[in-house]
Amino acid sequence: MEFNHFLSAYYPDPRYGGDRLYADMLEQARLVERVGYRGVTIPEHHLINILLVPDPLQLAVKVASVTSRLEVVTSVSVLPLHDMRVFAGQVVQADILCEGRLILGVGRGAFAYELARMGKPIEESRERFDESLDLLLELLSRENVEWHGKYYDFAPITIMPRPARPIPIMLAALIPEAIEASTRRGFHIQTTPLNATVEKMHEQVSAFQRGRASLGEAGRDLRLALSRVCCVARDDADARAKLELARGYYGRFHNVFTGPGSVHSGVIEPLPLNQSAEEFRSSVLVCTASEMVDRLKLYEELGIDDFIMNPNLGHSQAESLEAIERFASDVMPHFNRSKAVA
Repeated sequence: MEFNHFLSAYYPDPRYGGDRLYADMLEQARLVERVGYRGVTIPEHHLINILLVPDPLQLAVKVASVTSRLEVVTSVSVLPLHDMRVFAGQVVQADILCEGRLILGVGRGAFAYELARMGKPIEESRERFDESLDLLLELLSRENVEWHGKYYDFAPITIMPRPARPIPIMLAALIPEAIEASTRRGFHIQTTPLNATVEKMHEQVSAFQRGRASLGEAGRDLRLALSRVCCVARDDADARAKLELARGYYGRFHNVFTGPGSVHSGVIEPLPLNQSAEEFRSSVLVCTASEMVDRLKLYEELGIDDFIMNPNLGHSQAESLEAIERFASDVMPHFNRSKAVA
């Protein structure tokens, strides 16, 4: 199991400043490369103060410029928000500028608030995503692409420049049926149980494994990346404090994911969670190093290829950097990892 750091750009207090926010993300990227993580992931969201990266490809290029070996993964580029004729060229350019370290994670979008205000209602997002993905694959793989669909209709075009290599694509999916179907199509998968139970995670992982097994040898190299809120605390008191911050994070997340979308001047109102303190604690990974090792062994045993950890819960940058160092020194040595990363 490899480890990946989520550059989640959480922004609970806008007075902090966007310049400081992105400087923090770059400092974290440099550190995780130094201590031996395999990669970083970069979200795409607009108009809200959570996961705030309006242009993940732009940040990917910047991260690649200040690192030398990290994989840089979008998590995820929201296809319904983009014109594929423009986006395909941007992907090719970003991959070239990342010197072949880009993995393109794509998805349909999760926040109804965001999609509605961008003129792409969530009710259409599945249909828009399916057509956009099919078109993107064509534009990246063929010249003189002509298209006549519901959302695109155009005469033959060729995206320039042409890709320097086949660009790896990961699909984001939460529902087990969607995970299995996407894996059967030959895609790498990104998923997360969010703050749901371990049983939910088992269902997601099993769906990927069924899809990969159905492909036989052709599915051997497909990867499953699974993300969780994850932060190694100094001690039990620090863990309790960070768990409260994590509740605030998920209170904002679920407001725009499944809730009413209460947003004021870009700031999401944190809503109370319908989970007890113990239920919430068991569904996120915010604990001391010794407990973290024990709990992550389950993830390794399940066969997860890339564990994406989000440790940015609203605490200071100094605390985030300390948690990264603590994870690298006290947790990572307990897990089998590839020789290339080691």
